[in-house]
Amino acid sequence: MTAPAADPARERLLGGVYAFSAYFLWGFMPLYFLVLAPTGPWEVVSWRVLLSFVFCLLLLTVTRSWPRILAIVRKPRLLLWTAVAGALIYVNWQVFLIATLTGHVLESSLGYFINPIVTVLLGVLVLHERLRVTQWVALGIAAAAVAVIVVGYGAFPWIALTLAGSFGLYGLVKKQLGPEVDAVSGLTLESFWLLPVAGVQLAVVGVTTGITMGTAGAGHAVLLGLAGVVTAVPLLFFAAGARRAPLSVMGLLQFVAPILQFAIGVWLGEDMPPERWAGFALVWVALILLTADSLRHARRGRGVSDLGPIT
Repeated sequence: MTAPAADPARERLLGGVYAFSAYFLWGFMPLYFLVLAPTGPWEVVSWRVLLSFVFCLLLLTVTRSWPRILAIVRKPRLLLWTAVAGALIYVNWQVFLIATLTGHVLESSLGYFINPIVTVLLGVLVLHERLRVTQWVALGIAAAAVAVIVVGYGAFPWIALTLAGSFGLYGLVKKQLGPEVDAVSGLTLESFWLLPVAGVQLAVVGVTTGITMGTAGAGHAVLLGLAGVVTAVPLLFFAAGARRAPLSVMGLLQFVAPILQFAIGVWLGEDMPPERWAGFALVWVALILLTADSLRHARRGRGVSDLGPIT
């Protein structure tokens, strides 16, 4: 007896809920890392890698998904891509933690606002895609935004550009992996490749500033111990949403995370002079153009948006 077919409308709605949940959790992630003080960014990322790996092992066992990961291990090409993805997500996590814990939440939000624009740019440079006129205009405005911040604010936005670049490249690698690597298996292998890096970082932290796990009270230890869950759950929500919701919905919902991060940065009282407002405003204009063009093209063509979602 075959299982009844899923209701497409219900599946799309459920996908939107899953996707929104993922971006909502990512948006509030700076607050979680801020309450982990006095733990520094290098130690936090180390625990994030180690505990994500442990959490994924538990998920693989509970869901009986070991055959999936064994199938990936037998394919050297997929293994290589998971190693590259692991390196990119490490850079993203580390820079994001440094930004969050040193008072640069606003700049990290700028990075995730820029991410869709970087995705479009990578499509041109790497995949040799042809851009429409509106997309070129959006890229030009985004470049002007960076120039305004550099010249007017007097600082190169390396945090924002590193976050946007690493996350954009991470999404490109995940595209290369395709459906052969599911979310849990992918995160498991990415964390596995980073285990030596996490071990070295913990050793260095231990002989310099000292490891804080277990030294700042039981509550702090529990929160730090949840780093793996906090890392994996939004990724699983995202994977569930991406399978069900149209890409046009995913493309729009991806702005939930940087909007929330921006609000948190303003609430924390981070410096926002007129030059930075001007830079952000230009980025927002570019995103409005890019999103409108993407949605218009989706209605006329494939029915999906080519605006790259956060992964």
